Amino acid sequence: MTRHKPAKSIGISGLAAYIPPYRVWLEDWCDWTDNQWPKVREVVGRSFRVRGPDHSVYTMAANAVIRLIDRYDIDPARVKFLGLGTESSTDNSAGAIIVKGMVDDALDARGKPPISRSCEVPEFKHACLGGVYGMKGAIRHLALDGAGSQAIVVCADIAEYARGSSGEPTQGAGAVAMLLEEDPQLAVVDLIASGSASDYRIMDFRKPMSRFCGQDRSETHQVQDFPVFNGKYSTTCYVDETLHALADMYEKRSLDPSRYLRSLRTLFMHRPYRRMPETGWAVSYLFALSRGNAEDHAELAAYCYEAGVDVDAMIDEIRATPEVAALATRERHSYEAYPLTMAALRAFRASRHFRAEILDKLRLGSDTMLDLGNLYTAALPAWMAAGFEQALEEDGLKAGEEVLTLGYGSGDAAEVIPFFMADGWKEATAKIRFAEAMKSAIDLDFDQYRALHDGRRVTGLDYEPSDEFVIAGVGRSDERYFADLGIEYYKYIA
Repeated sequence: MTRHKPAKSIGISGLAAYIPPYRVWLEDWCDWTDNQWPKVREVVGRSFRVRGPDHSVYTMAANAVIRLIDRYDIDPARVKFLGLGTESSTDNSAGAIIVKGMVDDALDARGKPPISRSCEVPEFKHACLGGVYGMKGAIRHLALDGAGSQAIVVCADIAEYARGSSGEPTQGAGAVAMLLEEDPQLAVVDLIASGSASDYRIMDFRKPMSRFCGQDRSETHQVQDFPVFNGKYSTTCYVDETLHALADMYEKRSLDPSRYLRSLRTLFMHRPYRRMPETGWAVSYLFALSRGNAEDHAELAAYCYEAGVDVDAMIDEIRATPEVAALATRERHSYEAYPLTMAALRAFRASRHFRAEILDKLRLGSDTMLDLGNLYTAALPAWMAAGFEQALEEDGLKAGEEVLTLGYGSGDAAEVIPFFMADGWKEATAKIRFAEAMKSAIDLDFDQYRALHDGRRVTGLDYEPSDEFVIAGVGRSDERYFADLGIEYYKYIA
C-alpha cells in the first residue's frame, strides 16, 4: 500500500524489556483454583509474571530504560524526551522524572553523563493506551522543537486482579522501553496515515482511587491495584473501538477495507490475553467483507449461513453503529452489541480462511506472548519485540513492508498506526534481546504466589537482584519539618 511521505522520517530504532522473574504456570493455577486448564490455555495462555516484593512500576521502567541505553549505545545527553506510559502509577504528582532520577544515578555510578537536563518528562495515562499516546507525543516532539534529538518512551505496568475474579489468570507485569529518532533503524511510524477513536464507556474498566484507602504496606512495598472491570462488556468495548479506529484510517487513506486487510502479512494488537486480539481482528475482517464487493459479500454470506444468520440483517446491524455506552448498566452490561456478527464469527473460526486471514497475521511473537500475561501499556510493544525477533530468525519481514499496530485503552480509545520496516531493522532487532529478558524465571508455588499477590512477606524465593533497580525502602515520616510518607527510595544493584 502506498503511504503519505511526511517531511521527516521518524520512528523506532530500538526496544528493550524488563520482565520480573516470578512466574505462575496457568496449569498449576488451574489446579490451585479448580479451573479448567484446556479452556484457560485456549483463551488466556500458558503463564504470567508477578512483580516481586521490591518491584514497582518505576523500578521496572528504569530497568528497561537502562537496558535500552546500554544495548543501543545511546548518548544520554541527546535524550530530550523521556515519556512514561502506565496505568499503575503510585504517585499522583511525579512519574517519568522518577525513572529519570534512577537512570541518572546508575549512569553516574558507571562514570557516564546523565540524561539531558533539558529533557521533558511527561507521564501518559489512558489505561493500556498510555504508551501509544506517549510514542505519538515523542514523535511530535522530534518533528518540532526536539528535532535532531532522541526520545525514549517506556511502557510499564503491573496487571493484577483480585484472587477468585475472572481476570486473575490474565495478570502480568513488565516494562518495555522504545528509542525514537529521525531516520529510525527499526521502523518508520506513519502518524499521518493512522486512525483514532474514542468514546466514554462509563464502567468498562476503571481504577477509582477509593480502592487504595486503608491499604497496609507494613510487610511489603506493594500497593494492590485491582481494577473495577466488567469482562463481557470490556470485550464489546475493545471490538467496537477497534472498528471505529480502523474506519478512521480507511477514510484517511482512501482504502478498500477488505483488500487492505488481505494485503497485510503482519499485525500487532493490544493483547490482554490470547483470545482478545483474535476476536478483535476477526470481527474487523467480517466488517470489511460487509463493505466489499460481490465476492466479499458471498464469503460473508457463507459464514452467516453456517451460523443460521440472515446476512442482510447482519449488515444492517453493522451499519447501525450501536450505542455501546447504553449497555453500561447493571441490567444490560452482559448484552452483546453485535449479536449477529458474533454468531457469524463462530462460523468463521471453523473455516479455512480463519487461519490465513487472522491467525497467520497474528503469528509473529504470539507463542512468546503466551508466557507473559497482560502487561497493560507494555503488552503491545512487548508483542512487537517478540514478533520482530521471530521475524529475524525466520527472515519473516522485508524492508519497507507495512506492519499494522493497534493500541487500545479501556474507557475507551484506540489507535491504529502503520509501521514501515526500516532498512536496518535486522541489525536493530538483534539488539532487542527480548527472549533473554524472558529467560530468568522462578516458578512460584501456591503459598508464594498468594503471599506476593496479597502484599505479604514471601519465604523461599531464591533470587538475588543483579544489574537492576529495586525499592530500598518507603518513607513513613509525616512530621511538620520533614515528610516522606509513602515516598519510595531506590537503589541500583550492579
